[in-house]
Amino acid sequence: MSGVTGGEDKEHRNGEENMAAWLLGIKTLKIQPYHLPALGPHDVKVQIKALGICGSDVHHFKTMRCANFIVKKPMVIGHECAGIIDEVGSHVKSLAVGDRVALEPGISCRQCDLCKNGRYNLCREMKFFGSPPNNGSLANKVVHPAYLCFKLPDNVSLEEGAMCEPLSVGIHACRRANISPETSVLIMGAGPIGLVTLLAARAFGAPRVIIADVDDCRLSIAKNLGADEIIQVSTNIQDVGEEVVKIQNAMGSGIDVSFDCVGFDKTMSTALNATRSGGKVCLIGLAKSEMTAPLTPAAAREVDVIGIFRYRNTWPLCIEFLKTGKIDVKPLITHRFGFSQQEVEDAFETSARGGAESAANEPCDYHED
Repeated sequence: MSGVTGGEDKEHRNGEENMAAWLLGIKTLKIQPYHLPALGPHDVKVQIKALGICGSDVHHFKTMRCANFIVKKPMVIGHECAGIIDEVGSHVKSLAVGDRVALEPGISCRQCDLCKNGRYNLCREMKFFGSPPNNGSLANKVVHPAYLCFKLPDNVSLEEGAMCEPLSVGIHACRRANISPETSVLIMGAGPIGLVTLLAARAFGAPRVIIADVDDCRLSIAKNLGADEIIQVSTNIQDVGEEVVKIQNAMGSGIDVSFDCVGFDKTMSTALNATRSGGKVCLIGLAKSEMTAPLTPAAAREVDVIGIFRYRNTWPLCIEFLKTGKIDVKPLITHRFGFSQQEVEDAFETSARGGAESAANEPCDYHED
């Protein structure tokens, strides 16, 4: 089955088949041949050695869609990845065969006004690994532009390299919110993105970080990762007022920035109400395409609402934080699976079950060597 248009790669012509995990239907994954395009002069071929399961991957697996992105034909899944350079294009000078790299999964057009102005994450022509209709990276090998492959230092593992993708979301959010040593932070949601946002906020110098969630197990992990206070909240929107008081008392001072890493009416309402006048609320979680939230009272207090979509120019900083030990993502890697039909199915079923078996839920790493 051919998933990407273009000429077949050299290995396929020589009789070696590149295999990938194809999403064929709801909860139906199958490892099948994946014919790569010919290597371009500015491309590299990467042996994928570690790949994490993202929440969007789980949504695609369970429902064949994530928000407005709908899987309409068989698709290779996955996008949080790292590997080893197997071949380089004729014009590639920055990388060599054998280099260990983390891959940024989105290829922008580099021509539109958004790209030219540096906001390439908003490019309307973005081709993103594992986001319909684009094939992903849960494969033996992929072809990718060299400029989107970042060399890893010797003390940063391939697993940690794969974690640069979710960590980039937190890094981008902290940049957008101008987190600094003078910024007190509230994080709504202690799932994977909430946790990497916690790690990023600490790396940016936030002196005090509080995390709220409905799950006490996830909150326990957040506490172990360095949250100053953890607040268990309910799913009942009628409890917002009472919980806001609890959160504000726990902070002990005004909340400068709130990150909503969930994206429900209740979490956004809590963030807007808890944030001090003149503060900021960053919406990272996109659980709902529409929500009801108290924007007018927040606007009257000049609380700024900042949208977060993926990331841009974050891999070098992620790698630097990992290299220096300023951020440690290893506690977030909760399961490991090999690249076989049964193990891939087990990995996605484990992630789809959520916190029942894995308190942090994801990511789970595959190892293909």
